[in-house]
Amino acid sequence: MALSDKIREKKQAVAFLAGASAIAIAAGAIFVSMWQAEPIVAGPGVTRQLMLGNIERSLYGGPGDTPVFELEGEKPGASILVLGGTHPQEIAGMIAATLIVENVKVKQGKITVVPQANRSGFTWTEPMEAYRHHIDFKLPDGKGTRWFRVGMRLANPVDQWPDPDLFVHYPTGEQMVGHESRNLNRNHPGREDGWLVARVSHGLTQIAAQSSMTFDQHEAQPEYSVVNAFVAPERAYELAGLAQGKLASNRSARIPITMQKSPVNLHGLSHREFNDFTDTLAVLAETANPAMGRFRGKLSDELVVGGKDANYVAAAKLKSDNPTLGRLFVRFDENGWPLDVRVARHLASIQAIINAYNDLHPENPLVVENYPDYRAVVEKGIGAFLQPPPKR
Repeated sequence: MALSDKIREKKQAVAFLAGASAIAIAAGAIFVSMWQAEPIVAGPGVTRQLMLGNIERSLYGGPGDTPVFELEGEKPGASILVLGGTHPQEIAGMIAATLIVENVKVKQGKITVVPQANRSGFTWTEPMEAYRHHIDFKLPDGKGTRWFRVGMRLANPVDQWPDPDLFVHYPTGEQMVGHESRNLNRNHPGREDGWLVARVSHGLTQIAAQSSMTFDQHEAQPEYSVVNAFVAPERAYELAGLAQGKLASNRSARIPITMQKSPVNLHGLSHREFNDFTDTLAVLAETANPAMGRFRGKLSDELVVGGKDANYVAAAKLKSDNPTLGRLFVRFDENGWPLDVRVARHLASIQAIINAYNDLHPENPLVVENYPDYRAVVEKGIGAFLQPPPKR
């Protein structure tokens, strides 16, 4: 081999190694950044901030530990636990919970908010799904930008591994596929000596046990039958039904929402187990997120934040038993289901649950102020209700 050929090969090898190193460094930086916690700013109504590890000590400082915010009034009254991020790619619930933390004040009673219930699930995405790692919101008047992570339905396998071949729910013994052991909404009521997600559930169940109400926020595909719905067991059905009526009759919003009974033969769900194992009245809500569905197109900002997708518009026009909805379970047109609308729906639903409880228990109300209004969130956008980012 000629000297010139050897030199050329060495140069090619050096270039290849340099390129590979650059890719490895960039990939490593992205991997490490997934553990960077986005700032959630304690608003003027937050009276106490702690970690779930302060309640479930085995979680403290670990991958399952997550912030807990308490907003308590000067007068005693009813209380509610608000959960976001049980399934971290269902982003509307986490953001709605954050807006409560950053805006609401409690005059009587108490609100406990856990914006990222399954925090481990916020630290990863499945590469083949092409999920975005985070989304950004510009604040008005040049106050900066806030960002929030988009995660996955299950806890990070790095934090809880390996999945069992068969997941056996505690304490019912119901059997499920193994990876459901990392699904927070299949682990309730949890156990203090269990795996990571079971211990997260056990900590949340302890908070629920001290709360008059619990509201767990979720999102679902437009083609899923339980969407834009309340799900509640028998004991909480009166509360959820009264809240449903308040949403439908609200003059400024008129939000239609269906009611679903909590299944008795599917265990581990917050609305089932919190009601069965504590005195709280637990309700779960689903909004429509087209970015999660199988019909979706490219996971762009237009889809993830704007909620718009031509495939879903086409699916809504396909022939079916319901000519209004086509092959979907919600209306879908060129306006889509924007994140602003989905967050506003969750906020309005929580407010309706609180108002319904106050109607049923006027002697022990939960009284709040500075609550983000549905119409204002839709028209002004999420960024208008976020606090400026903390200074570094």
